[in-house]
Amino acid sequence: MVGDIEAILETGSVAAIELAASALAERGEHHGACANCTKPLIGPYCAVCGQPTKTRRRSVRLLVHDFIVDFVNMDSRILRTARALLLQPGELPAAFRKGQTQPYSPAIRLYLFVSLVFFVLLSATNIAIVQFEIKATPQKVIWVNGNPFIANPAYDKDDDDPDVKKFIKPLIPIKREKALRPGGLYNYDEQAHFFARIGAYHQDLPKAARDRLLDPTTIKVEGPGQKRVDWMEKNIYGTLNRLAADPAALNGPLTTWLPRVMFLLLPLYALLLALFHVRRRKDYYLVDHLVFSLNIHTYVFVMLMVCVGLAQIMSGEYVTWIFFLAMSGYIFMAMKRFYAQGWVMTTVKFLFISGIYCIFFLAPAMIGVLALSVFGGNLG
Repeated sequence: MVGDIEAILETGSVAAIELAASALAERGEHHGACANCTKPLIGPYCAVCGQPTKTRRRSVRLLVHDFIVDFVNMDSRILRTARALLLQPGELPAAFRKGQTQPYSPAIRLYLFVSLVFFVLLSATNIAIVQFEIKATPQKVIWVNGNPFIANPAYDKDDDDPDVKKFIKPLIPIKREKALRPGGLYNYDEQAHFFARIGAYHQDLPKAARDRLLDPTTIKVEGPGQKRVDWMEKNIYGTLNRLAADPAALNGPLTTWLPRVMFLLLPLYALLLALFHVRRRKDYYLVDHLVFSLNIHTYVFVMLMVCVGLAQIMSGEYVTWIFFLAMSGYIFMAMKRFYAQGWVMTTVKFLFISGIYCIFFLAPAMIGVLALSVFGGNLG
């Protein structure tokens, strides 16, 4: 039924165009037929398919002119979009809600473009999202009355707080089998380095420490669960083996899974926004919240690109704080502009939405990305 109505409307509009063209012809104005759809022309553009009357096929000068005009128009749109994204938090989704779609690039296209640029930048600059540097410290076994102990690294002999002394003992008891096993005892620590150049960090583990790290005999399960544990051992120790050889071993799987998981987070954040603005559902549709979510996650990739540059000259701790403060300020101001509520209400919703999103959505997603990088990288 709908198709029949559309066909009737299309036929009627074509007939109207033909009548208008006939009337113009009677007055001595001849515009000919469209080179694309062959329908009668009644102006500088085809009323059916939109193609210009003059295609300028034979003029190089006009061809160059068209290219420059199109490039300038596209460039001005990109500049307006970039300025709004970076300097006017909430402007892009607010413009979409008002129906002002022409001045700026579409939200989904902008998100895909910026995220693509981010991962291309990582690849082109040979930067790893994260590298894990494993360090091993030999542990000395202390025998007290025939029982083995090792020193507690958390114990501070200069701390005079009695409550601390009550719970943190200077020695930690260990099993005799562990104390006597060959290869010695080691305390393993790992340090994460974000957005550093691949090859900037190298593992420097003594052979005995590496052998102990990669010893799969520490997990022993008997019974029906043995197959599952064997699979866990294969993946976990396979990952440790790769990290022991290359601190950036997880970078490839992370780069593969991170954009997919981030894309899945977009609608979840939009649903969370819709839930906290459910009383305004007549004014803000789900698509409005989704465009706002696209705007925020696009800015995430912009800030990640900034962090890539800052990480080359600053410590990871400072870069992390800059990212956190920049994102917090941007999201707060974007919510204030887009939802047009008071400062108190915006602050309350910002804190609740951000807290729920980070704890229940973002943190599990990042753990999932890491798990997929560990297990997914060994399944092949």
